[in-house]
Amino acid sequence: MKTSLFLGSVAAAALTAGAGMADTLADVKARGELNCGVNTGLVGFAAPDANGNWTGFDVDLCQAVAAAVLGDPAKVRYVPTTGQTRFTALSSGEVDMLARNSTWTFSRDTDLALDFVGVNYYDGQGFMVRSDLGVTSAKELDGATICIQTGTTTELNLADYFRANNMSYQPVNIDSNAEGEQQYMAGACDAYTTDASGLAATRAAFADPENHIILPEIISKEPLGPAVRHGDSNWGDIVRWTLYALIAAEEYGVTSANIEELSSSSQNPEVQRLLGTTDDLGAMIGLDKEWAKRAIMASGNYGEIFAANIGEQTPIGLTRGLNAQWTQGGLMYAMPFR
Repeated sequence: MKTSLFLGSVAAAALTAGAGMADTLADVKARGELNCGVNTGLVGFAAPDANGNWTGFDVDLCQAVAAAVLGDPAKVRYVPTTGQTRFTALSSGEVDMLARNSTWTFSRDTDLALDFVGVNYYDGQGFMVRSDLGVTSAKELDGATICIQTGTTTELNLADYFRANNMSYQPVNIDSNAEGEQQYMAGACDAYTTDASGLAATRAAFADPENHIILPEIISKEPLGPAVRHGDSNWGDIVRWTLYALIAAEEYGVTSANIEELSSSSQNPEVQRLLGTTDDLGAMIGLDKEWAKRAIMASGNYGEIFAANIGEQTPIGLTRGLNAQWTQGGLMYAMPFR
């Protein structure tokens, strides 16, 4: 969590930027490119390959928005941001949206003048240690050195957890996941703490993932989601309903493989409206009838995106858990398209 001075500075930047950036949709269309703030490199969520091509769970959301607005999922400029720079990048107008495993909190939604438009991953903070440390519970970490990213909610969560359990720790501050991985592997800290999904992604990139364990305790709620600036509700609606389109498509059985067929044959009124077969919902947000159809075609529905980037068949191996559809006992659901 940032200090009050930092919060005030970012909020001031947001107010200064807001006057000249009240129509993000027009800016993106004029530029012909979406500037999307992402992680500096977190495998499965947002990371460039050797050729500089970005892939990942959050990257696919950027591409879906670009497809909806510009008609081409490739028209994205990925802007790497750290835990400390991400909100300033958004508030200053350097990026049009954040899709960067960021937790939706009260202070960020208000004091930082940001709008979180939804949750695309329900997470919680955990701990990773080397197997040979002999630790099986976070409650055995009293006196440990712990790598922790500055500018994140994990700082406050960590302090709260150790205080509540009458334990002490020595923080090893890091600026990015890459630095955290380096420090942890070099033995600078006994444990690494961040969102559990981030720990799984980090461990999957190790040469010896089997020698590292993620402890069972989840010490916080971390609803992660895309964010936009305050003051441009139409742009917020576009990013929000693009996310909902991906989630709704999975619920209704619309996939990248059958979307063209369902566009012409589905008798489900929600699917018809979603894909632009009937009604013109796009006109309400400054887009055309097929904006959501293009968003889904970019990388598939929410379930397809999850499975391809971070699911059980990937090295990261995450189960759906809370991120399953509401019809399957999870928390994922989209507002009605009507």
